[in-house]
Amino acid sequence: MSWLDLHMHTHFSDDGTYSPEELMELCAQNGVRVAAVSDHNCTRGIARAVRHASSLGIECIPAVELDCTYQGIDLHLLGYWIDPDHPGFSQTEQAIQKQEQLAGEQRIQLAYSMGFQFDAEPLRREKGGIVTGEMIAEAALVQDPENPALLPYRPGGARSDNPYVNIYWDFFSQGKPGYVPVAFQSLEGAVALVRSAGGLPVLAHPGNNIHEDTALLHGIVEQGVRGIEAYSSYHSPEQVTFYVQQAEMLSVAVSCGSDFHGKIKPGITLGGFNCGGQEAELLRGLQEALQKLPPTKL
Repeated sequence: MSWLDLHMHTHFSDDGTYSPEELMELCAQNGVRVAAVSDHNCTRGIARAVRHASSLGIECIPAVELDCTYQGIDLHLLGYWIDPDHPGFSQTEQAIQKQEQLAGEQRIQLAYSMGFQFDAEPLRREKGGIVTGEMIAEAALVQDPENPALLPYRPGGARSDNPYVNIYWDFFSQGKPGYVPVAFQSLEGAVALVRSAGGLPVLAHPGNNIHEDTALLHGIVEQGVRGIEAYSSYHSPEQVTFYVQQAEMLSVAVSCGSDFHGKIKPGITLGGFNCGGQEAELLRGLQEALQKLPPTKL
């Protein structure tokens, strides 16, 4: 377990469970002393999280996780120590929400075409018309008990550790039959937004998106990324070693985060990863990386 967790979500993310206050209470219960609330394309929960964290003796770093693309690959970019009131974040959130509402209906129809059986009406009402692959997964697991395609995600199955998000990765992520493309901003644009908000751009869980493609990783860093989330709930020990070594080679900082969401990822706990007791060193490295960046204007 780690007392430093720099990747977690509130219910301001379309797939998050807890309010900012509830999330900070959970951090306290799990021994997390420094946290970064990093909702998807949204900074509206940060002020509440920071305020409640302070009452609990927790340092809450204002952060965000931006969807973006590089060379046709969907990526997630974390921004640490951002100004949450930067207008670019609300503009980004609004632009993506409109697309996601349309994409949600397409996901429903694709899920039906793949043989999943569930009632879509409650899903349409739950998040303002945004329907994610994880929401479909939860409904199908309850309402489609005889579907053999869902057996690996039920208790005891090979993919049952985080069934909702595993169904997302296996059926609705990029390259899968239920994937619906959304026009995210470029990686370069996401880096520029984080920088203009005074933040440090860090690549999230690269093992999920680019695996161990060294050339691709180097190209991503060349776009202005100044850190890599090497310690992640998703990474194997071998991947952690690989990304720590790559960060050292590329002279960028190393970050750590659980990507805690709550209900959709029950196998992930706050601080639930091993960074070898290097929390203070990692935090200091990220702070130094931020200090080395030239000042920016809003």
